[in-house]
Amino acid sequence: MIDKSLHEPIKSEDEDYIMRKIREDYLSDSTVTIFLIGEYCAENNNLENQRFIKRELQASLYHRQGNTRNGILGVILPPMINRVLQGSYYCSQCNDSHNSVNIGDETVISEFSYNYYIPQNGKCSWLEEDRYCVLTTWEEFIKNPNIYIEYAFQKRNLPIANKTRVRP
Repeated sequence: MIDKSLHEPIKSEDEDYIMRKIREDYLSDSTVTIFLIGEYCAENNNLENQRFIKRELQASLYHRQGNTRNGILGVILPPMINRVLQGSYYCSQCNDSHNSVNIGDETVISEFSYNYYIPQNGKCSWLEEDRYCVLTTWEEFIKNPNIYIEYAFQKRNLPIANKTRVRP
């Protein structure tokens, strides 16, 4: 693993320039972006640094000539587990039980939530093949990070990759 994190802000107000610099200088030779899901990484959190997280996810999902789309791995940090993983519920549409995973603007950046819950017609739940983003807890990730990184890497070449969106 090579750390390609953006540690210093790019000094510009031009959004397109910032995105291009992130792609060129930080992500062009990376393959998987790890998104740590903590208390201050939600879309509706008005902290200044959220826009940098958002830009890194956008640049990671960008897929054009000279820049391939990264796999996205979300790792839920311990303080967020109960806010994200909320048990199971009974579904009256399919008469089955589903896990309740709170991935939305109150817990993550919208680029992650959209590509975790890619819109689908007529289905009441998402299977792994319906999701582009991979999700795990910190506890599971540290046991064997390579499994989750490899899974996110493989998602780049699956049919679901064609349904991703950069700016939902």
